[in-house]
Amino acid sequence: MASTDNVLKYDGIEIDSQYRTVRKQGIEIKLTNYEFDILYLLAKRPGQVFSKERIYSQVWKEPYYRAEDNVASLIHRIRKKVESDPSNPIYILTVWGIGYRFAPYMSREL
Repeated sequence: MASTDNVLKYDGIEIDSQYRTVRKQGIEIKLTNYEFDILYLLAKRPGQVFSKERIYSQVWKEPYYRAEDNVASLIHRIRKKVESDPSNPIYILTVWGIGYRFAPYMSREL
């Protein structure tokens, strides 16, 4: 990962927090505010696992009240926009029974 103060750069993806933009292979990807906030939260700490509860409380800035459908739905939408093959993600991985993590360097062969 390379980064400046506002931009996270991974292999194939660039996330700019100042301008709230995401580019994949140089092409801008349109995300909603919540989608961007979730992606940026995960990408700031690659490899760290975030529970749905933690994602919700940090993005919505309110207590989590069994809102896992909100988080899961947004993760699904982000994958459709960012992943080349959303059913075989390489950026946002599910950690079963716990939550999600951002892992841009994991290959499908591992």
